[in-house]
Amino acid sequence: MKFTELSNSIFETVIDNYHKTDNVDTPIQNPYPVKSIEFYLYLKNWIDTVQWHLEDIIRDPNIDPVEALRIKRRIDKSNQDRTDLVELIDSYFLDKNKDVKVLPDATINTESPAWAIDRLSILALKIYHMREQVERQDTTPEHHEACQKKLDILLEQQKDLSSAIDQLLADIEAGKKYMKVYKQMKMYNDPALNPVLYGQKK
Repeated sequence: MKFTELSNSIFETVIDNYHKTDNVDTPIQNPYPVKSIEFYLYLKNWIDTVQWHLEDIIRDPNIDPVEALRIKRRIDKSNQDRTDLVELIDSYFLDKNKDVKVLPDATINTESPAWAIDRLSILALKIYHMREQVERQDTTPEHHEACQKKLDILLEQQKDLSSAIDQLLADIEAGKKYMKVYKQMKMYNDPALNPVLYGQKK
């Protein structure tokens, strides 16, 4: 099985599992062994799925401001968890390919495998929710047609991105590509780097 076949299958399972309750506070029930790549993929998409719905909730024009701030803080933490997990998945690929002999003419990719997988995870959510729109019975024919066209594009994008990721992984394993992991170094969550936070110490 190709890596993206595994990834897409797990992402679909996660999204289906989430929507059994459709509640952002539903506890995760990850069925895979801890620290396995399957475990990380399941966790990655669960984080993305919960955040997707938090982003929906916070856009309610009638939301209580205090609740909106609480959700914004939760989204901030989710973004940090997402970044940390992407870096963890990249560490998996680095370790997996640590003994590969890199060819003299090997090149580096514009993004690491895990950040491409991050996009694949979000794409699975877009497909699920666009398909929901296509299947709605309370919309106009125009809405249905527009959403169907968007769904077709998303499915094509998923196919293309999956192919590109599998090719990148194959090139890394063959020494044709090499990878580096640059820590994201997000500044707004760091009390030593965010001027609003470190300014409060004065």
